[in-house]
Amino acid sequence: MTRIDRPFRPRRRRFRLRSSRTVAIGSALVIALTGCSGDGSAPESGAGGKRKSAKAPVWRTAPRSIAALGDSITVGFDACTVLSDCPQVSWATGTDPKVDSLARRLVKHPSTHSWNLARTGALMSDLPDQVTAAADRRPELVTVLIGANDACRRDVRTMTPTDAFRTDFARSMKYLRRALPHTQVYVAAVPDLLRLWSEGRKNPLGKQVWKLGICGSMLRDPDDLTQAAHDRRAKVRDRVMAYNTALAEVCGKDPLCRFDKAVFDYRFTGRQLSTWDWFHPGTGGQKELAELAFRTITRPGRST
Repeated sequence: MTRIDRPFRPRRRRFRLRSSRTVAIGSALVIALTGCSGDGSAPESGAGGKRKSAKAPVWRTAPRSIAALGDSITVGFDACTVLSDCPQVSWATGTDPKVDSLARRLVKHPSTHSWNLARTGALMSDLPDQVTAAADRRPELVTVLIGANDACRRDVRTMTPTDAFRTDFARSMKYLRRALPHTQVYVAAVPDLLRLWSEGRKNPLGKQVWKLGICGSMLRDPDDLTQAAHDRRAKVRDRVMAYNTALAEVCGKDPLCRFDKAVFDYRFTGRQLSTWDWFHPGTGGQKELAELAFRTITRPGRST
């Protein structure tokens, strides 16, 4: 909360001001000092002329423009054709009516007022650059879905450390808030990669595709049920949960940020996965992500 300076009270002088011009200058100085808070906004007055603290910003459920940040999930990778982005089915900015993206639901002119700035393969360390690109568009809502690639590494030893993940996200939010003080931010949780393994491994073709090196930390040797394999997968899931805790805590400090844990909790099945890699969301998965985000963004009240 911004501290409000005490009113300036000029000392009484024993002599008279010598001209009306001097009176005007002195009055203007008093008004300037007593009429503004530390951030330059006029404070509210209550009974007896006492100032009231500024109200916390209220979440707006109908943003008029959207910038989507994140990784391959948000650009619809492998949702339409193999090894290709398919932004038209993106949960955030897609144009396909089967998905009914956020942009289609919320933005009156999505073709000119929504931007997909996500990049396939992006890590949390790439988010600051995406935020910079978003700031140039000045959207009313920014969506963030990123972090799966930080956990989906060759092995558990190369996963992004949680502290580094938190630092990059906090830095991104700090810059975004400085550049766009009134923009709302929707942050989706990193999906549950352990559930992805348990559902995707039911498909024999999917397991063959995983052998090409997709998310080795979690999906390597999908039929290995030994204790060592169990422990490896548990470490990946624990890291994802730590990422989500970091996202929730950093987002929770911003009155115009909403974190959506439902993306992690959602009990998706193989029907929501890409039929090309059984890892990324297919069209059905993109539709579910759009629905989850829409519920959170359109919930009335404060951001929390």
